[in-house]
Amino acid sequence: MSGTSEGPTPTADLIQPAVTESNVQPSPRTGAPPLVPPYSSAFSAAPLAMAVVDREGFVTDTNPAFADLLGKAPGELAGCVAADLVDLTSDARAWHAYREVLRGRQAQLRCTRRLKHPDGHSLWVQVTVAPLPAEEPGGVLLSVADISAHRELQAKLRHLQMHDPVTRLPNRTLFFERLSAALEAESYDENGTTGRIGLCYLDLDGFKAINDTLGHRVGDSLLAAVAERLTRCAEEAGQTRSIPPLVARLGGDEFALLVEDSTGTEQLADLAESVLEALRTPFDLSGRRLSVAASIGVVERQAAGTTPTALMQAADTTLYWAKADGKDRWTLFDPERNAHRMTRQALASTLRPAIDRGEFALEYQPLVSMEDGLLRGVEALVRWKHPQFGVLAPNRFIGLAEEDGSIVPLGRWILATACRQARDWQLTHPDEPPIFVSVNVAVRQVWDSDLVADVARILEETELAPHLLQLELTESAVMGSAGRPLQALQALSDMGVRIAIDDFGTGYSNLAYLSRLPVSVLKLDGSFVRGFQYESDNSTAVPPNPADEVVVEAMIQLAHRLGLTVTAECVETLAQASRLRRIGCDTGQGWLYSRPVSPDRISELLGVRV
Repeated sequence: MSGTSEGPTPTADLIQPAVTESNVQPSPRTGAPPLVPPYSSAFSAAPLAMAVVDREGFVTDTNPAFADLLGKAPGELAGCVAADLVDLTSDARAWHAYREVLRGRQAQLRCTRRLKHPDGHSLWVQVTVAPLPAEEPGGVLLSVADISAHRELQAKLRHLQMHDPVTRLPNRTLFFERLSAALEAESYDENGTTGRIGLCYLDLDGFKAINDTLGHRVGDSLLAAVAERLTRCAEEAGQTRSIPPLVARLGGDEFALLVEDSTGTEQLADLAESVLEALRTPFDLSGRRLSVAASIGVVERQAAGTTPTALMQAADTTLYWAKADGKDRWTLFDPERNAHRMTRQALASTLRPAIDRGEFALEYQPLVSMEDGLLRGVEALVRWKHPQFGVLAPNRFIGLAEEDGSIVPLGRWILATACRQARDWQLTHPDEPPIFVSVNVAVRQVWDSDLVADVARILEETELAPHLLQLELTESAVMGSAGRPLQALQALSDMGVRIAIDDFGTGYSNLAYLSRLPVSVLKLDGSFVRGFQYESDNSTAVPPNPADEVVVEAMIQLAHRLGLTVTAECVETLAQASRLRRIGCDTGQGWLYSRPVSPDRISELLGVRV
């Protein structure tokens, strides 16, 4: 019997024979003696397979159990190379340790080997090599225990530990084991490999409703059926490749298809499309016809430099995109889109501390009278002077502030700073008519804080007259307001504060409802004003849209009948300004007059036609 692989054989020049006692007869092959009583009888009768090996590595004696284990007759084994019989030469570490034991430099060797029996079956054995007792002649005792049953039990237990009981697919543990192995340099540094890896990470759309309404038994049957279709897709994809995609259930209704040595995004796209197509066919389960779809996040990249965590994070992000984009689709990982998401997360995590650190500042954009061109007010616009990303406009962080509630302390700071600045202009320019300051207010500020109390306190602290403060809310926030928001707006209006509707014309545009709100100003959305962009001296410009002018004129006239003033946003050309003036617009705001500027620049514009 031989091992599963060949290796070097021991030779006399590598292993020197030990000195033998003169009264012991040498064996025919090496001169090493067999065992002597009282050990010989125990040696022969022992159920454990054992062999005596001389210091040169040759078998001098075996017991019947050893011969039976190897499928040999006892007489055939004397003089054989022991290392070959139990396959010690194919493993460099085992071979080195074995030679050290023969030389007397190591006390013992114990290792596990897989042997092939002459009748064709394989068996796992535990090999132990140790020196014979001191009273025995020189040599070592080699014992071999059949552990095949134990190994088989271990393999079954590992299979149970590494596979999902519902779908019989590899589970999360085995998936990450395979993924980690695939990302090790040894697995993709070989010639002939692409050095790339791909992953389709999918989640079933509509599974939860089925599981909740029909029960877990039906849900488990559906998961098993889904697993069968995914396995077929993987088998079809792997017909032209040596390694088919690994299909695994990661938990719940989440599955993954791992493509090792991928050939590029096209291969992953084809696999994802085949999965979607396979799952769109309804499932027939015990007389029930059930339908589910899937959202799939697809990631494909170089294996070098990639970690399991990074790959799964990318896949999870892309799966979220697929769901957000409408479900029943696959989405490929986009580094730029992910960078934007990461930036958004970084901003969200530092927003609240940034308020305390004083990283925010205000700029002011003039609100100019259309009649005489004089400055009537300013809109306060917040900027975040971020230490990493530079100066950020409101559209980069206000939405985040509204989501996490930090808009309340930030809005309170903006309001106090703007009111203080408006009062400062009034004090430093007493000969000029005071200008009002307009501050944007989010709906969450009305719900999550006592806005009325905050405004009253700030006006008292800054000594700013209430009519010099204007609060802007978006049309969609004001229209349909009821309960607390409406009460707060009414209280602020009663206090003398001006209420303006920002971006008017883009939301409900319910002018009848508008008459019942405590609103004093409408700010027309810039999309209407852009329709006036035609310049008489510019033949290449797009002609104005007459409908825009008609709509804007009608809104201005109706607003005036309701006692409201109108501000036009995004005024950029003289032609726009002249048309807005002709149809009765009260004030204008836009780059024609000024971009948002520092408080010092506003001081320079007071009393000057802009």
